[in-house]
Amino acid sequence: MDQKVSSVDDVRVAKFIRAIRERVGRVVVGQEVVVERTLIALFTGGHLLLQGVPGLAKTLLVSVLSRSIDLRFSRIQFTIDLLPSDILGSEILDQRTSQFRTKKGPIFTNLLLADEINRAAPKVQGALLEAMQERKVTIGDETFLLPAPFLVIATQNPIEQAGTFELPEAQLDRFMLCHRLQYPTHDEEREILKRNMGLGIERRDGGAIVKTEFDLLEREPVGHADDLTMAMEAVNSVHVSDTFVEHIVQLVNDTRNHPQLELGCSPRAGISLIKASRARALIQGRDYVTPEDLFALAEDVILHRVRLTYEAVADGVTGPDVLRQILAKRVS
Repeated sequence: MDQKVSSVDDVRVAKFIRAIRERVGRVVVGQEVVVERTLIALFTGGHLLLQGVPGLAKTLLVSVLSRSIDLRFSRIQFTIDLLPSDILGSEILDQRTSQFRTKKGPIFTNLLLADEINRAAPKVQGALLEAMQERKVTIGDETFLLPAPFLVIATQNPIEQAGTFELPEAQLDRFMLCHRLQYPTHDEEREILKRNMGLGIERRDGGAIVKTEFDLLEREPVGHADDLTMAMEAVNSVHVSDTFVEHIVQLVNDTRNHPQLELGCSPRAGISLIKASRARALIQGRDYVTPEDLFALAEDVILHRVRLTYEAVADGVTGPDVLRQILAKRVS
């Protein structure tokens, strides 16, 4: 049986987590795992990449999360003609004073949704991912720190290749988690259709528009920045045993020595696994990590950081196949 938290702060954190999940559940049907991964990223300051075909509520999920917490939110729709200055900002000549002034871009926010990140050119992706790593931006001769907290949630369509640029492994490594969304279950899809049927229309300007799920977003947040800070502090107090750390080290090393993997994990993978496991334990109501956390998060932390050999691909081997082999060694 899980050891439940009991201090006043921990009870407040648990209430905060429950309130966010309830708010998201009013708008998004199912996707509990995605909500958990988003909270993990938020509580650890790690960036999240969501992969899934269009229509799986990726943008809706991030939008409702931003409304649930009193944080600044920006969204960038990535396109082929996007420039780095469209994200970071630029220097503008003030005609009245004949001096340059800095106009900050949408990256100066707490929660940034990078929609279809693989549609932008590599130079734009590099500018964003550099800011993700260093938490600062240089515009002209000035360097600006990004707000705290700062989190990027990027979305990517894994099946569409026309007009897209693949993210290199070095850039993918900067995402703490890469979660692959699945289609809803039969019952969840029925509930989605029923909810959509009941949305109705909204009269406006002498006419009317058909409502969407975005019209259900509530503006009043269920938490504020101090609640998020308290949750982040609680994550850092979650106990991690030496045995758990040893399992992480062995798992990461196994990816580097596996014959079917050309590229294994960097030390950043191990760091991400521990951070994510601590956050998941907190969300689950525990003050200690367990092997269950490791096995639940391994795919999201590891798969986007490894690359199969040419021979393995030719033999029809997949990343999940190799990961299952590696994890099986940890169980035996």
